[in-house]
Amino acid sequence: MSSFGKFAMVAGVSALLSACAVTAISPQPLRIARLEAEGFASGPPKPGSGAVAKAADGHFWADAQVNGRQGPSQNVRFLVDTGATAVALTPEDAEKLGIKPSDLKYGHNVTTAGGQARAAAVTLASISINGARLENVQALVVSDGLDVSLLGMSYLGRLTRFEATRDTLRFEP
Repeated sequence: MSSFGKFAMVAGVSALLSACAVTAISPQPLRIARLEAEGFASGPPKPGSGAVAKAADGHFWADAQVNGRQGPSQNVRFLVDTGATAVALTPEDAEKLGIKPSDLKYGHNVTTAGGQARAAAVTLASISINGARLENVQALVVSDGLDVSLLGMSYLGRLTRFEATRDTLRFEP
């Protein structure tokens, strides 16, 4: 093969590699554009989509209307926890919702960050977070060991999707 032929082959391979590099980089802007069009990457969420900002402590906290109760004193503040199998309520939050912890049957053993605890199964009529509303959500009232209520997978797993970015958690019923 002549030196010109070798040069042409190297140039061709270089051009091909350059094209591959551009192809490898270009899907990211396309993905971002698609997500923006769907209301997920930036800008206001689509109607019915929930969005919560990351708090200064690095966690996502969601103020939810539970069982249709409205108003800041009626909302339940949840720590979003994808590692929690179910929505878990503290006894104080259960009382806020009109559930009497003393009337519940604590028939479930659960493991919390604080260790082993007993829990009672309840069904919440609804949980709504910034418009992302689900009905008939299974939850547990944990007798002790929880400092805060947890928004677990019995809510999150029923969403059409949820997405965490660096600063925002967005979800869609």
